[in-house]
Amino acid sequence: MPNNLQVRARFIGGLILVLLGGWVLHSFLALLAWAVVLAISTWPVYQRLLASDDLHGKITWVALWLTLLIGAIILAPLAYGLSRLLQEAQSLGQLLTNAQNVGIPSPAWLETLPIIGHWSKEFWMKMLGSSEAANESLHWLGTGSAVTFTKDFASQLVQRFFAFLTILLVLLFVYQHGDGLARQVLASSLKLFGERGFRYALHATAAVRATVNGMMLIGLGKGLLMGCGYALAGLSNPAMLGALTGIFAMIPFAAKLIFGACALVLVAEGHMAAGGALFVYGMVLTLVADNYVRPALIGGAVRLPFVWTLLGIFGGVENFGLLGLFLGPTLMAVLMSIWRDWIEEMNQQEDSEA
Repeated sequence: MPNNLQVRARFIGGLILVLLGGWVLHSFLALLAWAVVLAISTWPVYQRLLASDDLHGKITWVALWLTLLIGAIILAPLAYGLSRLLQEAQSLGQLLTNAQNVGIPSPAWLETLPIIGHWSKEFWMKMLGSSEAANESLHWLGTGSAVTFTKDFASQLVQRFFAFLTILLVLLFVYQHGDGLARQVLASSLKLFGERGFRYALHATAAVRATVNGMMLIGLGKGLLMGCGYALAGLSNPAMLGALTGIFAMIPFAAKLIFGACALVLVAEGHMAAGGALFVYGMVLTLVADNYVRPALIGGAVRLPFVWTLLGIFGGVENFGLLGLFLGPTLMAVLMSIWRDWIEEMNQQEDSEA
């Protein structure tokens, strides 16, 4: 039997090794967390594929196929959006070149604005109406700044791409060894915290899946509804705009960047009523979806009250970024489970004393 000195030395040595390991991996912890979130949310799909007759027992092939499928689902819309962004950048460059040569005439609708119409047209002509004014107004977009921005954007793009490849690599590993890892985590929770620790781990897993399901349902529903709104407003490619809005709708309040830009385009084309109606319609959908529907979907699956679900979503996003969208509700679900157990213990003690 080891003496107390050996036990303490082993504990201190293990703690030092854990801290050193965390220090070595600290820049990859967020990527590891993303891989775990993806694995937990897609694990039922992975299990169904393994149970199918054609793929039964082929763990490596199923893991590889599902990992590549997830990568394609995420990268395909981003690649399409990047290609559209490059096309728009070329159009913007041509517009700026024309502005520096001959200026940009004011839109016809600008002068029709109530009260500020005449002033707005004069300001436009002063800033962009002639080549001299346009050159002076656009001077801050100098070549050096543009080159610096382009280099920074390309560097960030490359870093994000390799980070995503790292997530996919870890995800493939988790798929292949997920059963063993899950048993080890549950066994450790059971040994450290008893049966309640086992239940807390299950609640955390359910919260992650509920959050992902809520994101997907919100994105799908909002994309369809906003796509109809884009079509009624007369915008071209409403299906593509609806799909893009659905992707952004998975992040709380991010979809307003898309429908807000579309509303501005309509206003710039002179369709002020359609642009205003589209913006109001999008804001109403965003407020209802992010403040009521999403918390109800997530909280209902893990028995988490509405207010704590909402605070978990917003607090998690504020403190942890996009990853906090999953961590916030998960932490709230575990804390609520601990709170219920504590209340139950108090009630049992009162009954035993009575």
